[in-house]
Amino acid sequence: MDNIEGEDKFGTAPVRDAYFGLCSTQLTGNLDNVNGFIHKNQYPAPMNALRSEWGSIGNLRFLVSSIGSVTANASLLGANVYNIFCVGMEAYACVEQDGYSASFIYRPPIYDGPLALNASVGYKFAEVPRITNDLWVLNLRTTLA
Repeated sequence: MDNIEGEDKFGTAPVRDAYFGLCSTQLTGNLDNVNGFIHKNQYPAPMNALRSEWGSIGNLRFLVSSIGSVTANASLLGANVYNIFCVGMEAYACVEQDGYSASFIYRPPIYDGPLALNASVGYKFAEVPRITNDLWVLNLRTTLA
Protein backbone atom coordinates (compact mmCIF):
# COMPACT_ATOMS: atom_id res chain seq x y z
CA MET A 1 0.00 0.00 0.00
CA ASP A 2 1.05 3.57 -0.53
CA ASN A 3 1.94 5.77 2.39
CA ILE A 4 -0.57 8.06 4.12
CA GLU A 5 1.10 11.42 4.55
CA GLY A 6 1.03 13.15 7.90
CA GLU A 7 -1.32 16.06 8.53
CA ASP A 8 -1.47 18.78 11.16
CA LYS A 9 -3.97 16.93 13.40
CA PHE A 10 -3.74 15.94 17.06
CA GLY A 11 -3.00 12.30 17.90
CA THR A 12 -2.21 11.19 14.36
CA ALA A 13 0.93 9.79 12.75
CA PRO A 14 1.98 9.30 9.13
CA VAL A 15 1.92 5.74 7.77
CA ARG A 16 4.79 4.39 5.65
CA ASP A 17 4.59 2.48 2.40
CA ALA A 18 3.91 -1.00 3.67
CA TYR A 19 3.35 -4.67 3.02
CA PHE A 20 0.25 -6.50 4.23
CA GLY A 21 0.23 -8.82 7.24
CA LEU A 22 -2.84 -11.09 7.13
CA CYS A 23 -3.85 -12.42 10.56
CA SER A 24 -6.61 -13.46 12.94
CA THR A 25 -8.79 -11.00 14.86
CA GLN A 26 -7.68 -12.80 18.02
CA LEU A 27 -4.30 -11.03 17.68
CA THR A 28 -5.73 -7.50 17.87
CA GLY A 29 -5.09 -7.14 21.62
CA ASN A 30 -1.46 -8.16 21.19
CA LEU A 31 -1.00 -5.82 18.22
CA ASP A 32 -2.35 -2.90 20.28
CA ASN A 33 0.36 -3.52 22.89
CA VAL A 34 3.32 -3.55 20.47
CA ASN A 35 5.64 -0.56 20.92
CA GLY A 36 5.25 1.78 17.92
CA PHE A 37 1.88 0.40 16.81
CA ILE A 38 -0.31 2.95 15.00
CA HIS A 39 -4.01 2.12 15.18
CA LYS A 40 -6.12 2.81 12.11
CA ASN A 41 -8.05 5.56 13.90
CA GLN A 42 -4.71 7.40 14.40
CA TYR A 43 -4.04 7.58 10.65
CA PRO A 44 -4.15 11.15 9.31
CA ALA A 45 -6.74 9.98 6.76
CA PRO A 46 -8.35 6.77 8.08
CA MET A 47 -10.73 6.72 5.12
CA ASN A 48 -7.74 5.65 3.00
CA ALA A 49 -7.38 2.44 5.03
CA LEU A 50 -9.05 -0.84 4.11
CA ARG A 51 -12.08 -1.93 6.11
CA SER A 52 -10.29 -4.96 7.58
CA GLU A 53 -7.14 -3.00 8.41
CA TRP A 54 -6.32 -2.84 12.13
CA GLY A 55 -3.18 -0.71 12.13
CA SER A 56 0.49 -0.65 11.25
CA ILE A 57 3.93 -1.26 12.73
CA GLY A 58 6.86 0.04 10.69
CA ASN A 59 6.40 -1.17 7.13
CA LEU A 60 3.68 -3.72 7.89
CA ARG A 61 -0.04 -2.96 7.81
CA PHE A 62 -2.22 -5.60 9.46
CA LEU A 63 -5.45 -6.87 7.94
CA VAL A 64 -7.46 -8.97 10.39
CA SER A 65 -10.16 -11.57 9.81
CA SER A 66 -12.17 -13.86 12.05
CA ILE A 67 -11.07 -16.76 9.82
CA GLY A 68 -7.36 -15.95 10.13
CA SER A 69 -4.99 -18.91 10.15
CA VAL A 70 -4.43 -20.66 13.47
CA THR A 71 -2.80 -23.99 14.31
CA ALA A 72 -4.49 -25.37 17.42
CA ASN A 73 -2.31 -26.57 20.34
CA ALA A 74 0.88 -26.32 18.24
CA SER A 75 3.27 -24.71 20.75
CA LEU A 76 5.37 -26.75 23.16
CA LEU A 77 3.07 -25.59 25.98
CA GLY A 78 -0.07 -26.55 24.05
CA ALA A 79 -1.10 -23.00 23.09
CA ASN A 80 -2.58 -22.05 19.73
CA VAL A 81 -0.07 -20.73 17.18
CA TYR A 82 -1.31 -17.92 14.94
CA ASN A 83 0.07 -17.42 11.45
CA ILE A 84 0.64 -13.90 10.14
CA PHE A 85 1.15 -14.08 6.39
CA CYS A 86 3.22 -11.11 5.21
CA VAL A 87 2.84 -10.57 1.49
CA GLY A 88 4.69 -8.38 -0.97
CA MET A 89 3.24 -6.71 -4.03
CA GLU A 90 2.16 -9.25 -6.65
CA ALA A 91 2.89 -12.17 -4.31
CA TYR A 92 -0.56 -13.54 -5.09
CA ALA A 93 -3.25 -12.95 -7.69
CA CYS A 94 -6.63 -14.21 -8.84
CA VAL A 95 -6.42 -15.95 -12.19
CA GLU A 96 -9.51 -16.04 -14.40
CA GLN A 97 -9.74 -19.34 -16.25
CA ASP A 98 -10.56 -19.66 -19.96
CA GLY A 99 -12.02 -16.16 -20.15
CA TYR A 100 -15.09 -17.40 -18.26
CA SER A 101 -17.07 -14.58 -16.78
CA ALA A 102 -18.91 -14.72 -13.47
CA SER A 103 -22.64 -15.29 -13.45
CA PHE A 104 -25.37 -14.70 -10.89
CA ILE A 105 -28.09 -17.35 -11.04
CA TYR A 106 -31.62 -16.87 -9.76
CA ARG A 107 -34.37 -19.45 -10.12
CA PRO A 108 -37.78 -18.20 -9.00
CA PRO A 109 -39.91 -20.43 -6.75
CA ILE A 110 -42.12 -21.57 -9.59
CA TYR A 111 -39.19 -23.50 -11.14
CA ASP A 112 -37.55 -24.72 -7.95
CA GLY A 113 -40.20 -27.00 -6.48
CA PRO A 114 -43.67 -28.38 -7.09
CA LEU A 115 -45.30 -26.10 -4.49
CA ALA A 116 -43.30 -23.02 -5.50
CA LEU A 117 -42.15 -22.48 -1.91
CA ASN A 118 -38.41 -21.95 -2.32
CA ALA A 119 -36.22 -19.92 -4.63
CA SER A 120 -32.61 -20.68 -5.55
CA VAL A 121 -29.85 -18.12 -5.74
CA GLY A 122 -26.29 -18.88 -6.70
CA TYR A 123 -23.08 -17.38 -8.00
CA LYS A 124 -20.50 -19.18 -10.08
CA PHE A 125 -17.16 -18.14 -11.44
CA ALA A 126 -14.03 -19.75 -12.75
CA GLU A 127 -11.32 -17.97 -10.82
CA VAL A 128 -8.46 -19.36 -8.81
CA PRO A 129 -6.39 -17.59 -6.15
CA ARG A 130 -2.75 -18.29 -6.84
CA ILE A 131 0.59 -17.54 -5.19
CA THR A 132 2.63 -16.02 -8.00
CA ASN A 133 5.95 -15.84 -6.15
CA ASP A 134 6.33 -17.75 -2.88
CA LEU A 135 9.55 -15.86 -2.08
CA TRP A 136 7.38 -12.78 -1.48
CA VAL A 137 5.25 -14.50 1.19
CA LEU A 138 6.58 -14.85 4.75
CA ASN A 139 4.85 -16.60 7.64
CA LEU A 140 5.33 -15.12 11.09
CA ARG A 141 4.13 -17.46 13.83
CA THR A 142 3.09 -16.30 17.29
CA THR A 143 1.10 -17.23 20.37
CA LEU A 144 -1.06 -14.89 22.43
CA ALA A 145 0.67 -12.97 25.21
